[in-house]
Amino acid sequence: MTGPKTNERPGTRARLRSVPVSAFKVREVLDLIRGEEVGRAAEILEFCERGAAEVVGKVLASAVANAAHNDELDPEELYVSACYADEAKTMRRMRPRARGRATRIRKRSAHITIIVSRLPEERLARLRAKRAAEQAARRSRRGRGAAPSRARRRRRTAETAAEAAALTTHDHEHDEDAAEFEADEAEEFEGEEFAAEEAEAEEAEAAEAEAEETDAADEAEAEEGETEAEEAEAEEAEGDVEARADDAADAEPDDEVVEEPGEPAADAGPEEGAE
Repeated sequence: MTGPKTNERPGTRARLRSVPVSAFKVREVLDLIRGEEVGRAAEILEFCERGAAEVVGKVLASAVANAAHNDELDPEELYVSACYADEAKTMRRMRPRARGRATRIRKRSAHITIIVSRLPEERLARLRAKRAAEQAARRSRRGRGAAPSRARRRRRTAETAAEAAALTTHDHEHDEDAAEFEADEAEEFEGEEFAAEEAEAEEAEAAEAEAEETDAADEAEAEEGETEAEEAEAEEAEGDVEARADDAADAEPDDEVVEEPGEPAADAGPEEGAE
């Protein structure tokens, strides 16, 4: 007897049409999650390295969402009851080859369908018992380890307090040392500043003394230059006076003319009776 047809299987389904992936490659991924719980199937698809796993994971999430919103089912009680991939349209392309021939390229696609259903009562009871046992084991481990954990916490708290006290004492000692060191540095810095100020004052006094000496020397040189200039002007004036006196003496005529005997006077007229 054959099973139910694919379109007659009970459950909530999600379908993705014309996926550009070969149906053969999709079926390899679907075989991994068929019959698994929804959470387990999602984990398998998350760590699957095949390219179609991402697309199949999206279709599975869509089927779970349809069951939760449309059929009001609990996602934790669902499992993958059926999943299959049908061949869709195949696009044919040609690739040129040697000697004028061509090779056919088939670009295949597929229709992916995933159906999720509520777990059977027996399987659901086993699942609930398993979860209850896991919770009880966690509680028991938590209860057994409660007393030792409290003791450990108290011991750690005491150790932490002791370390904090030791660090505080150590910090106080360091603070005192740091204060003394800062005071010494302040005194040294003040002494250096005082010495620097004294050195600057001495340099300023020396500079002022040198400037005064330089000004005095310049004034003395200026006075000597003025004295020399005045002496030179006086000498030039005396020379001018002597030169003017010599010129005046050379320019005066002789008032007395001495006539020698036997010579006629220089201004005597022509001889009388001369025609």
